[in-house]
Amino acid sequence: MRHDNAADSFRALLATGTENGPVLELRQLDRGFLMEGDVTIAVDYSTLNYKDGLALTGGAPILRVSPMIPGVDLAGIVESSRNPDFMPGDKVILNGWGVGERHHGGYAQLARVRGEWLIPLPERLSTRQAMAIGTAGYTAMLCIMALEDDGLRPDGGPVLVTGAAGGVGSIAVSLLAGRGYTVTASTGRVEEAPYLQALGASTVVARGEFQTPVKPLAKERWAGAVDAVGGTTLANVLSQMRYGGRVTACGLAGGMDLPATVAPFILRGVRLLGVDSVMAPRQERLRAWQRLASEIDPGRLESMTRTIPIRELPAAAADILAGRVRGRIVVDVNA
Repeated sequence: MRHDNAADSFRALLATGTENGPVLELRQLDRGFLMEGDVTIAVDYSTLNYKDGLALTGGAPILRVSPMIPGVDLAGIVESSRNPDFMPGDKVILNGWGVGERHHGGYAQLARVRGEWLIPLPERLSTRQAMAIGTAGYTAMLCIMALEDDGLRPDGGPVLVTGAAGGVGSIAVSLLAGRGYTVTASTGRVEEAPYLQALGASTVVARGEFQTPVKPLAKERWAGAVDAVGGTTLANVLSQMRYGGRVTACGLAGGMDLPATVAPFILRGVRLLGVDSVMAPRQERLRAWQRLASEIDPGRLESMTRTIPIRELPAAAADILAGRVRGRIVVDVNA
């Protein structure tokens, strides 16, 4: 049930920082707790990304303010606005901009934010579908846009997706397959092969293939790659790229280090394209979300998504860091 917009208080998951990780509590908070902003949103849904998992468990110093309402994504309906671009009743999406890190985020029934952080919800998507996509899916689309802006085409050769059973990977596999690419999915959970094949993967390979000692140059395999893992995995992917291949790097689940050499870049002309979703310009966001609205397969999106009430977030955060989450988790902040 939607939160009563006339109420003076709202429910939120509050994180209070400690040296051993944040203390998480479901609290009823006064509207005065909200931070400055010119748009107030009645939140329908948020989502759980890997970054949110790090924030909720203290796995990385994501939360920069204490106490903080986490959640880097939200979708809902404008309740009030002093921003000329948004009116009460407008449906909106927010991804990133430091929300859930330095500014109270999406794990609440209400949010007050700056209007320039928002984009209109595309007509083809519901607020729940937008959060099934979330930052993970929006990042996947930014990766595909970067690859294609650099010249990658479906007839150019196979494309690899690492961390394929996760949020970024699942949506990347589905989107790439939908665009006609031949997709190879890499995962540490080979039992998820039927799931990944149902999303459109032609081949599923074990993550272990990319965790061996890195050669300066290995056999040429991939025309393109979407990497959400980093570390040794990304270094091995780079060594296996075909001449002129392109790799987008958008995650660090496997570590922040990159034990690679310059050989792929100077001998094969490989290009490594960094993708940031948090501070991406508004025009890139609008382009990504319009493409998501037109290209995402609703059935595939639903098949990779489950919805949880806000009280289950702490357990789900531990699961996503442990690699036990398949696809996407939508958080119903009103349940």
